[in-house]
Amino acid sequence: QVQLVESGGGLVQPGGSLRLSCAASRIIVSINAMGWYRQAPGKQRELVAAITGGGSTNYADSVKGRFTISRDSAKNTVYLQMNSLKPEDTAVYYCNRPPGYASYAWGQGTQVTVSS
Repeated sequence: QVQLVESGGGLVQPGGSLRLSCAASRIIVSINAMGWYRQAPGKQRELVAAITGGGSTNYADSVKGRFTISRDSAKNTVYLQMNSLKPEDTAVYYCNRPPGYASYAWGQGTQVTVSS
């Protein structure tokens, strides 16, 4: 069974940065499309960034220019570098396959809180 374990969240001030990690087991992230999602309280889960098997990336308009998705083949890990964080980025962040692909079981996510 595929396992996705997210980490790296925390409390950060507006304008700060965080790097989230998604460690995957039983899949090879370097050849699979993967995405980062977030879910804020009272809101639906939304896709914020995705990377294709070929390495192409795309981002939600709300994070474009601030977030960067990447992956490390040796560590079989997908990353989300988040810069210039805003209070509206506060959410639980998850990784999984992007829409259009069969999802894996969701991990527990990692909480990101942006507050002064």
